[in-house]
Order: sequence, then C-alpha cells, then structure tokens
Amino acid sequence: MFEYSLLHWSTFFTAAVLLNLSPGPDIAFILGQTARGGRRAGFAAMFGIWSGACLHVVMAAVGLSAILATSALAFSVVKWVGAAYLIWLGIQAIRSGGGALVGAVGERRVSGWSIYRQGVLVSALNPKVAIFFLAFLPQFVEPGAGSVSAQLVLHGLLVIAVATLIEPVIVLAGARLAVGVRQSRRLAVWLDRGLGTLFVGLGLRLALSERN
Repeated sequence: MFEYSLLHWSTFFTAAVLLNLSPGPDIAFILGQTARGGRRAGFAAMFGIWSGACLHVVMAAVGLSAILATSALAFSVVKWVGAAYLIWLGIQAIRSGGGALVGAVGERRVSGWSIYRQGVLVSALNPKVAIFFLAFLPQFVEPGAGSVSAQLVLHGLLVIAVATLIEPVIVLAGARLAVGVRQSRRLAVWLDRGLGTLFVGLGLRLALSERN
C-alpha cells in the first residue's frame, strides 16, 4: 500500500511546492495578518488556512468537490459568499486607518482564535481551491497503491505538509515588517489600505471567476 516510484514523488512534490508558492487569497491573508499582528497573528492565520485546506482534501476524497465542479448553483453560492467575505475583510482593513497595525492603547486586539476562524473561512469559501484539489489530487492516484480515497487523503495532506515548510518562513519574515510598521502610524495607514485593497481585489476576482 502507498508504493510509488521516485518519479511519482519528484513530480508530486515539485507541483506541491509550486502550488504553495503561488500567490492567492491564502498567502495574502497570512501575510496581511502577520503584518498587522506579528508572529502570533500570522501563525493563527496560517493554522486557519491549513484547517480550511484539510476540509478541501476531505471533500475531494469523498467526492463532494464534484458537486461544485458540476453544479452551477452550488459553485455560485459558495463563490459569492467567499467573495463577499474577502471584500468585507478588505473594507474592514481600509476603514481601520492603521489602527489594527499600530495597536494603539484602548483598541481591542483581535484574538488568535478569531484570526484562526477567519483563515478557515478564507480557505473553505474559495470554490476554486476545492475544484483544484479535485483536479490535482487524482493525477497522482496509482492503481494497486491503495484505495482511491486513501491515496487522495495522503497526497492532500502531503500538500499541506509542504506548506508547513514554506509558510512559517513567510510568517517569520513578515513579522519583522510588523515591528517597523508599529513604529510608524503613517506607514501603518498605507499598509492597511494596501492590504484592504488587495483583499477587495481578490474578492472581486473570485466573484468574476468561472468554474472552468
């Protein structure tokens, strides 16, 4: 069970690394939260994104992602909810006026648990990720290597395992930026606006996306 060739693993891990390095809402959310709240917020966001990715892996393994791939209504519902959520996050960042980054006295700090939940939603409410996993993971299913569901779960979890080698580095690098940001209210304002604009843009891109 789970016996694969060297070519299989080299191809898979190359694809997994490229997948985790590609820009998108997940990386943008992790970087944004890291810049706003430092390492604690960044790691909370990262764990939330990973949890959402695990949900997509399970969905792909049991075939639920096929519903999003074949049903225009299901895809549209998830897409619009996800787009609205990203745009809402963007508007919140723009309206914060740098307060979320500077963390002035008397301002309510966002809890790690709240950031974690946001990360889960950012990942889970992106139907393009669900469809990607449904299309990506089956490419590495080998006859005789085990049940199809088990192979899908294995490779899906390995994609997330690759993320554990890449995204913590992103968080640690972003945390250094957060230190400088907290010392400059003006920089914090512009970074909040930039992050907010990015999330609004990602939300609009998701809203305009198609299944294929």
